[in-house]
Amino acid sequence: MGLTLDLRTIFVTGALTCFIIGVMQLMTFATGRFTRSPVWWGTSSLCIGVGLLGAAFRDTIPDLLSIEFANTAMLAGCLLLLFGIRHFGGRELNWFGFGIVLLAVWILLSLSPGEQGYAVRVMIVAIVMAFCDAAIVREAVRLGREEKLRSAWLLAALFAPTVVIYTGRIVLAAFDQVGTTLFPKDAGTNAWLAAVGVTFIILRGQALLLLAAERSNRMLATLARRDPLTGAMNRSGVEQWVDQQIRGLKHGEVRVSVLLVDIDHFKALNDTHGHAAGDEILRVFANAVRGQLRSGDLLARQGGDEFAIILPNVGVREAVRVAERIRGVFKDALAEFGNLPGPPTLSIGVAENDLRGRSLDQLLAEADEALYRAKRLGRDRVQAQLRPIEA
Repeated sequence: MGLTLDLRTIFVTGALTCFIIGVMQLMTFATGRFTRSPVWWGTSSLCIGVGLLGAAFRDTIPDLLSIEFANTAMLAGCLLLLFGIRHFGGRELNWFGFGIVLLAVWILLSLSPGEQGYAVRVMIVAIVMAFCDAAIVREAVRLGREEKLRSAWLLAALFAPTVVIYTGRIVLAAFDQVGTTLFPKDAGTNAWLAAVGVTFIILRGQALLLLAAERSNRMLATLARRDPLTGAMNRSGVEQWVDQQIRGLKHGEVRVSVLLVDIDHFKALNDTHGHAAGDEILRVFANAVRGQLRSGDLLARQGGDEFAIILPNVGVREAVRVAERIRGVFKDALAEFGNLPGPPTLSIGVAENDLRGRSLDQLLAEADEALYRAKRLGRDRVQAQLRPIEA
């Protein structure tokens, strides 16, 4: 005897599952670690749950509740889920379009009553759901590519199959091949599709929480490696970067040039104009430097007004030219601070070596010797620590 599934029971089970997932997603937001996206996801799950529960009582409660209201609530949940994904990705939300779609759905459903309008209702619901799921797949792929979130690819994989299923429902409804009622005597394939749908609801809810957790963990890791004032790497971030460079190249040299930068007379500026002005100078410096660096270069704050700039695969002579450009753009960036008597300048020491042969501390010590020489010679200049053969 084959296994049979009761379609109404599956709908009720799906509704209860949505309620549980919705509460979990709302509680996730309540932890304070995430943006508002889980609010949209949780509200979406609750709306879908209401829609499924209303549909489960089809033919036992008024059609106004089991058809128009239930279907509209379920489609509102699908649209809110899409809105939540777009909000998570920093995209604009079109609330006017949201209202127009729901109003149009309600009107079309009310104009397709009874068994004779069942195929039309199936087509309307399937079109909106296919559109929402396809748009979510697109947003998930974008998040996977731009933010390198692995869970985004999982999310895309969980929404892509239902796009195909809903498209099939649209075709069947167009040829009037979906029957005349939601709960036929022999549910057959519909019951199994509903069971699969409940499974997807559970998996999608977990995937959304994974997506939020992955981004949150990445942000916390970034904060642990960066200086909050300037956005430059801290010592921990630099050491991790160096380890990655050495592991990434198993053979050969890992040659880098290091620029050790000191903002001249920074303490006097702090004492005269206050720490707020000093903080702004540090931010101006960091922004000016970033405009002169390649994507693979590294800016790190050593502490106070001292910064280290690491240039992979750059010789000492080219590094000196980069340092001179940085001095120039920093001077230009300070032009807006016209009230600073004797605006701060930069003293920069440059050193080059192979990271495999020397530790980061040794390389920084060489750059520090060059920086000390720049200060001794009057500041506002670049000095390089040349090896004897180059000297």
